[in-house]
Amino acid sequence: MQTPLLFFLAALPAFQINTITCHGNEDFPNITTVLVFGDSSVDTGNNNYLPTFAKANHNPYGQNFPGQVPTGRFSDGKLVPDFLVSELGIKETIPPFLQPNLSNFELISGVNFASAGAGYDDFTGSIFDVIPLSQQTGYVRQYFEKLVSIVGEKEARMIMSRALVVISAGTNDFLFNYYTVPTRKLQFNISSYQNFVQTRLKNFVKELYSLGLRIMVVSGLPPIGCLPFQRALERLVIKECIQDQNWDSQSYNDKLKKLLQIIQNDLKGSKILYSDIYDPVMKMINNPQEYGFAETRRGCCGTGIFLETGPFCIATSSMCSNSSKYLFFDSVHPGQEAYQFIFKYSYGRLLQQYFKNLTYEDHYMHERKYSLQ
Repeated sequence: MQTPLLFFLAALPAFQINTITCHGNEDFPNITTVLVFGDSSVDTGNNNYLPTFAKANHNPYGQNFPGQVPTGRFSDGKLVPDFLVSELGIKETIPPFLQPNLSNFELISGVNFASAGAGYDDFTGSIFDVIPLSQQTGYVRQYFEKLVSIVGEKEARMIMSRALVVISAGTNDFLFNYYTVPTRKLQFNISSYQNFVQTRLKNFVKELYSLGLRIMVVSGLPPIGCLPFQRALERLVIKECIQDQNWDSQSYNDKLKKLLQIIQNDLKGSKILYSDIYDPVMKMINNPQEYGFAETRRGCCGTGIFLETGPFCIATSSMCSNSSKYLFFDSVHPGQEAYQFIFKYSYGRLLQQYFKNLTYEDHYMHERKYSLQ
């Protein structure tokens, strides 16, 4: 296990599950696991097991992942949830829940329910035949049953109540379901659709709360108007970002911050935090050399500007010589280097703010007791 990057001690021996004791903020119990929900920004491979074309389990994806394996992550390497579990000293990467034969250790220490192409709006997921956010909660019930079979109901409920939940979605609702294929644009103006999506988001968070989850981090939207795919549609590949769409993202994020505070106030004992994605992406775009990038307008795969994502970014596609110098790996998704900076910027700040004076403690569930192999 690698040395943590920001604030933590070296990892404990293999097959121990670590918790974090928060001495400075009693709102947070010890974190026992990480659970992830959302779209391709956080999907670590669930779509591999779905009958959808929205997959990244083929070359050139994964070329900078350990072992150079295409895992289903829409990137050349790791995603933000992978950096998070590593930083917390839990494990190096987080597996998809649909992956067969997950070990007890993997289940207890954290899994991923996200599905590339998903949105808060159920119609968005239907475009790609994937798992919308509203249906990802169904897998949580299956997950809880598996926990009960391993540790018993009492400790399974404790694990759920102390889980750190990561939610990253919403981009597809606007990118594909409003701007590109204007299905919802025929029904809503942008403000009304933002409210529609955030109502679905609120219902989703409340559903997770009803299942026993209490600590959640919800990501806002990136600057959608800066994605290579969107620039290509507007023939702005070598020009500026689409400012109107960026303003829409900022407006959505401002509403989201206020909404999350309202949700937290309504759900007793919850902690609902906002994760800023917009600002770190804009920092990399506006000052690429400061962050080690040579190209921020197009992806590394193929021409990197239009449909070259998922099934259209393939082994025979032309590739840039060094993907780490590109902010985007394909026409929509950042590469590993960008995701690592997003993690440091967004989650690093949250960890500093809410998890102070951290020390590792051995989890009550040890390898011998529960055969965590």
